[in-house]
Amino acid sequence: MRRGAPGALWRAAVVAALLCGIGLLPWLSRTDPALTVLEARSAERDPAPEVLAAIRGELGLDAGPVHLLGRWLGGLLHGDAGHSWISGGAVLPAVTTALGASLLLMAAALAVAAVTAAAVCARTLRLGARRALTGRRTGGAAAMLAALPEFLTASVLATVVGVQLGWLPALGWYGPRWLVLPALAIGLPTGALLGRMLDDALPGAFAEPWARAAAARGIPGRHIARHALRRCLPGLLPNLGLFVVGLTGGAVAVEQIFDIPGLGRLTLDAAIAQDLPVLQTGTLALVALAAAVSGLARLAGRALLGPALRDGALVTLHRPDAPDRSRLPLAHGALLLGVIALGLTRDPLALDTAARLRAPSWAHPFGTDALGRDLLARVGHGALTTLALALAVSAAALLAGVALGLAPRLSRALVDTANAVPSVLAGLLVTGVTGGGPATPALAVAAVAWAPLAAHTSALLRQELATTHLAATRALGAGRAHVLRRALLPAVLPPVTRHALLRLPSVALALASLGFLGLGAGPPSPEWGLLLAENHPYAERAPWAVLAPAAMLAVLGALAVTASGGVRWPWPGRGGRASSAAREEAR
Repeated sequence: MRRGAPGALWRAAVVAALLCGIGLLPWLSRTDPALTVLEARSAERDPAPEVLAAIRGELGLDAGPVHLLGRWLGGLLHGDAGHSWISGGAVLPAVTTALGASLLLMAAALAVAAVTAAAVCARTLRLGARRALTGRRTGGAAAMLAALPEFLTASVLATVVGVQLGWLPALGWYGPRWLVLPALAIGLPTGALLGRMLDDALPGAFAEPWARAAAARGIPGRHIARHALRRCLPGLLPNLGLFVVGLTGGAVAVEQIFDIPGLGRLTLDAAIAQDLPVLQTGTLALVALAAAVSGLARLAGRALLGPALRDGALVTLHRPDAPDRSRLPLAHGALLLGVIALGLTRDPLALDTAARLRAPSWAHPFGTDALGRDLLARVGHGALTTLALALAVSAAALLAGVALGLAPRLSRALVDTANAVPSVLAGLLVTGVTGGGPATPALAVAAVAWAPLAAHTSALLRQELATTHLAATRALGAGRAHVLRRALLPAVLPPVTRHALLRLPSVALALASLGFLGLGAGPPSPEWGLLLAENHPYAERAPWAVLAPAAMLAVLGALAVTASGGVRWPWPGRGGRASSAAREEAR
């Protein structure tokens, strides 16, 4: 109990700081909370001083944010989360109902994600079981699937499968049939990402001595594949837990498209309307869910690894292989650079109302948008800002994630709390503190993008600390700096870097989407996320308007994943005896 007390106090302090920041949101944003509430209740009503004064008196705004926060926390102790400032209804029943809908959607999405992940790594499992696994897998198709925006996938499914074909209902929340399309929209990209991470770790498990010994004894390949999967899952479970929370509170676009009364949609609407009781209660529910899921993931990881984790008897999953020499990254990079170069030669702001929503042609290879602007020009010019900012944020998230992941006692509470905050809510908080501007999306996404990387780092670190070769290294008198540089970083940094590369397209999309919501650079900026959002209403009439930026995001995802095959730790004596000996030992 005493050992866990500091961690519990640290977690409570982090959650309290988050809730206080949300409680101060109306005052931090330098807006009158009464005016925002009035606009949310009735946009047509005149904001007369006496009307605003009546709202302040009704809500107790004159007492200040500290009093409001204290009153809300005091009510929670008695099971009362207060009443909505907008509707006047009780907050706790509304949040509980929305949480139930989100959890049901999350469970269905996880089932789809599990099937997708199994399909992504099926070939590696089959070849590994036959001892025929050579070279690295590219994973380009999985990367493209993971790079597709959820709201675009949801729109296509709703329009084609739900409306045109009529196979499944596209709107509403009335039964199991209404679950299928939103679960596919969320689960397919998530499963592709999880499957790619698992596929990256499996070769290390098949190269361990137990796998070679099992194959030599004639144990069936399916049993070897099952144990290899069990060996790799503990490193993936923390990120699976993060996905659970992210799917519950972050599937806002999918909930809006399919008209699902989920917690993410409820929290976002409350944040925009500055309905503090609903916003704080919804956020607290997400934080509590994050803490519970994180604890279960750690317990499941320990159960899967068994006594080997406690006794320090694991074998490292890291293999000092040579970098991948595939030419696929060059092909994807050339395609991306070619599109950007062609787009830069055109004017992205030139209007031609007579050429609205034109199909692709020689004059407009990507077609035109609703204002007659050339989409190739907008995609090319938008790439400069989108990719540069995405690379900078991804690099910052990687550095922060690795640094904090190497200190799990410090980062565990931060990871759970940051993951419980959707990027849109983070954008609103950053806007309140900084006043908004072009840098707001970068700060908001960077504030939460490091969490999955830190969780991945911590999981790999825990396993590497329990390996036999690390115990031998320490027994020989190696100091902490030597252990960190020669043992821990080579095992942790390459897979986490590949993980960061896989998330690069989603970072690019999140940045531009926040800009479209008014939290950064807005129209007529040609950022890719803005192009998707602006042309989304015309997806059925002019599908090329959304397919062009979506295709570039898919190419970016394929480039990131195929390039990750070249991410390796710079081993000493590369190409010489030391490197050869290390590879031979790994075999």
